[in-house]
Amino acid sequence: MAYTAGVLTVSDSAAHGERIDESGPMISRLLEQNNYKVVLQKIVPDEKEEIRETLIEWVDKAAVDLIFTTGGTGLTPRDITPEATRSVIRQEIPGISEAIRVKGLEFTARAMLSRGISGVRDRTLIINLPGSPEAVSQGMRIVLPIIRHALNKIRGDLTPCSVGKR
Repeated sequence: MAYTAGVLTVSDSAAHGERIDESGPMISRLLEQNNYKVVLQKIVPDEKEEIRETLIEWVDKAAVDLIFTTGGTGLTPRDITPEATRSVIRQEIPGISEAIRVKGLEFTARAMLSRGISGVRDRTLIINLPGSPEAVSQGMRIVLPIIRHALNKIRGDLTPCSVGKR
């Protein structure tokens, strides 16, 4: 089964055409290389309601299986992607975001400042990634091996998980 995906870039400067978004297209390429069908891509400014509305629309109307966000996970006053995401999910999956931060620490101590979260709304997995292409690349390497399993579980697969599997 080919799962569908949406990639949402959250960035004031990219939304206003002041910089080119590199992270969103990178996520899309990596997903497509791993047999996911990217059906939605969008750039929005760091506005909580716009992020929320996009996530809700993509889940409730477009029914994508997976959404990656990139950007808006730091400490500046405009970084509100985690808050917007938290307001739409029903289950948080802290292990995904913790693993992304731990992997990032191998490259920079600043990874511990990322506040991204991951969770489920309806039957859609939503994962926040930082905005830099380097952090996106590192994060995707961590999460790609578990996404299909997570999506299968979200859809009700009751097959026991083997503890020792990677």
